[in-house]
Amino acid sequence: MTLLFSHRLFTVWRLKCGVMDIGWPSVLPAAGKKYQIELPVVHEEELEEQFVRGSGPGGQATNKTSNCVVLRHIPSGIVVKCHETRSVDLNRKRAREILREKLEVAYKGEESELLKMKKESMQKKQDKRRKVNENIEKKRRFKEMLNSKQEDDKST
Repeated sequence: MTLLFSHRLFTVWRLKCGVMDIGWPSVLPAAGKKYQIELPVVHEEELEEQFVRGSGPGGQATNKTSNCVVLRHIPSGIVVKCHETRSVDLNRKRAREILREKLEVAYKGEESELLKMKKESMQKKQDKRRKVNENIEKKRRFKEMLNSKQEDDKST
């Protein structure tokens, strides 16, 4: 089964795998670009689903309702917790998408398309940051050169 991803789908989310939290940043470069990634099929009988109370900002609407979905994939032991919206249905759907992505990364390892896209995105960000720092340094040197030239003109 093929799932179509867009930039909005890859907003920053938190995944939980056992005790360790894994931050999963956005891996797609630009809005409007879409990627097709083959993800493993997850059967409902392989899942254990729980609804727990949410936490975080939102006050009573968040803290008193059990709209946080916890999915456990029994064969692999991977646990996903999703509390992105107040809707249980949307959280269930999103938790399954996240679980499929985590399974793809777990099964394929370094060959995973998601990891490759994430590394590529991180490399682009690093290159962009490096270029920005180089430009800032050039501007600083240029201003120093102008200031020293003006000081020389004043002294003569």
